[in-house]
Amino acid sequence: MPLSEYEQRVLSQMEQQLRSDPRLVSTFTSEQRYSGRRLALGTLAVLAGLAMLVGGVAASFVWLGVLGFVAMLGGVMLAISKPRGAAPKAPSSRPRAGGAASPPRHSGFMQRLEERWDRRRDERGR
Repeated sequence: MPLSEYEQRVLSQMEQQLRSDPRLVSTFTSEQRYSGRRLALGTLAVLAGLAMLVGGVAASFVWLGVLGFVAMLGGVMLAISKPRGAAPKAPSSRPRAGGAASPPRHSGFMQRLEERWDRRRDERGR
């Protein structure tokens, strides 16, 4: 089922906005996301946890199985986490419609969505 003209136009606008989003671009073009060392240690922790889990089930030691599961979970978290020094960059302050630069806000996801909505509304109102 093909898209209507309106849906194609909206999809095209969304693609343009995604291409011009500096955070999205920096996320995909940033340096190595995962550390090889952390990945190796995480993999070893997962394998050790799996061995503990299987050993606990085979020997009927519930505590060993639970410990193995926790070790596996910790290994996965270690493998996919970024190093502590790799904090995300603060967003740069952009000039608003009035020309004054807004102070950088260190807030959550909803606040960023509201700011984007306000910016788009201001741009369309011109």
